Amino acid sequence: MEAVILAGGQGVRLRPYTTRLPKPLMPIGADHAILEIVLHQLAQQGFRKVTLAIGHFGHLIRSFVGDGQRWGLDIAYVNEFQPLGTLGPVVGARDALPEHFLVMNGDVLTDIDTMQLLRTHAATDAPLTVATHRRQVTIDLGVIEARDGRIVGFVEKPAYDYRVSMGVYAVSREALATYGVGEALGFDRFILDLIRAGRNPAEYLHEGYWLDIGRPDDYDRANEEFGRMRGALLRGA
Repeated sequence: MEAVILAGGQGVRLRPYTTRLPKPLMPIGADHAILEIVLHQLAQQGFRKVTLAIGHFGHLIRSFVGDGQRWGLDIAYVNEFQPLGTLGPVVGARDALPEHFLVMNGDVLTDIDTMQLLRTHAATDAPLTVATHRRQVTIDLGVIEARDGRIVGFVEKPAYDYRVSMGVYAVSREALATYGVGEALGFDRFILDLIRAGRNPAEYLHEGYWLDIGRPDDYDRANEEFGRMRGALLRGA
């Protein structure tokens, strides 16, 4: 089983931290980088080959990860010399990937069993399986419903439940066959293209821990919670 880690972004939302380090190398706790945790998890769950899609500060990621031997992984690299979206680099590596493979962002902290996700996907006919998580968003204001200039409804500080993408996916290689190498491709376009073609992606709901480290407050939260979550995130370490 193989995985692709997307580690080429500029981490704009996490500035100023990412002006000197790529986001996947940001430290969590005292001893680990985000990417180090992800690689450890993949190795523990049975993956043996990982492709790292790198761009921004890619040389630092190469220097840190090397050939992956310390995790028991065979690491390959795909260089993104211009922004290609989240899936563009994966299309470039398509011919070297197996029929079904994992794709995940390099800035995700989660205790999801990615091998089980990939096996579940491979057992279906879905072109894509999206790992999802429940999120509740509370509006801190009274919400007005109006029609023809009159208020017809009012809810004080309502809470809405959503299913959100975790940035972890199982992908079938054939679903990428129509996209050209070097073409920019984001997951948003990919998912909508599949829906329009009547090939709806599958959902894999994860009820455990998940944190997308996209903003400074997310990063602070990750460090605050890491001591409590370390055992679940770094099993066997």
